[in-house]
Amino acid sequence: MPLIELEDVERAAGRLEGVAHCTPVLTSRTLDERTGARVHLKAECFQRGGAFKFRGAFNKISTLDEDALRRGVLAYSSGNHAQAVAIAAALLGSQATIVMPEDAPAAKLDATRGYGAEVVAYDRWAESREEIGAELAAERGLELVKPYDDPLVMAGQGTVALELLAQEPELDLLLVPVSGGGLIAGCSTVAKALRQGIRVVGVEPEAGDDTRRSLAAGERVRIDVPRTIADGLQATEPGELTFEVNRQRVDEVVTVTDEEIVAAMVFVFDRLKVVTEPSGAVGVAALLGGKLDARGASVGVVVSGGNVGAARFAELVARTPAAPSG
Repeated sequence: MPLIELEDVERAAGRLEGVAHCTPVLTSRTLDERTGARVHLKAECFQRGGAFKFRGAFNKISTLDEDALRRGVLAYSSGNHAQAVAIAAALLGSQATIVMPEDAPAAKLDATRGYGAEVVAYDRWAESREEIGAELAAERGLELVKPYDDPLVMAGQGTVALELLAQEPELDLLLVPVSGGGLIAGCSTVAKALRQGIRVVGVEPEAGDDTRRSLAAGERVRIDVPRTIADGLQATEPGELTFEVNRQRVDEVVTVTDEEIVAAMVFVFDRLKVVTEPSGAVGVAALLGGKLDARGASVGVVVSGGNVGAARFAELVARTPAAPSG
């Protein structure tokens, strides 16, 4: 039996109502012309905390009992899940401890602390955040809020697609960024239940294609920590639970290069006046890079987040002069 169903996502939507933002769907005539498709961008960069992660974090933490909330919660994250857990914990009267890599983007680190969380740093190249998180949670009696490998988190993330299909019911194709797989697990569950014949395609950085390899192999494949500008998509292996959902409900995974990601960030900035972080731009990158044939289709693209500092955005654009300006 699948780990999550549409009803789980609908229950999550009930918990999130009036708390999470219902994010807008943006369009660009230029994007439509370039792709031959009707493209609808679900702008989760406007979600609380600047990314979709708030949905799953709040859905999970809101189900904890008073004793667990009093003891506090712990999460490990490169940034977006960290901020989401910190915000959700504060809203629910709890305290968050976050295990974050030393090289996490400064904007994400500062924001996480700003939301009231305690940050514990680690070396992502030499240490395991899972091991550190498990030890800390046990030592302090904290409730672990995993970034993706939890049915409640997956269901919360799936509310992105639930909203999108309410806003644009006739989608033929849904493009979703993939890291540990929680977002696409939730979104594919909704899409396949509500829209017959819809194709769900994941997008990964070329250097971090663990889910693409895993789906091809029929089992989870582990890779080295990906060296990519998409810091939110640096999973080394799909989640155990997310993979079980995604192997049943995801049709395909395509990959994009860092250069294509920057070109997409520039395009979205120039044409829609919206800032996306590298991880959030991969769906647009796949369309602009011709990674799949979307001609004539109504396409939903999850722009998963916008947490990139101005200096980092400028640095990425400056070092990729070939990126088209729009």
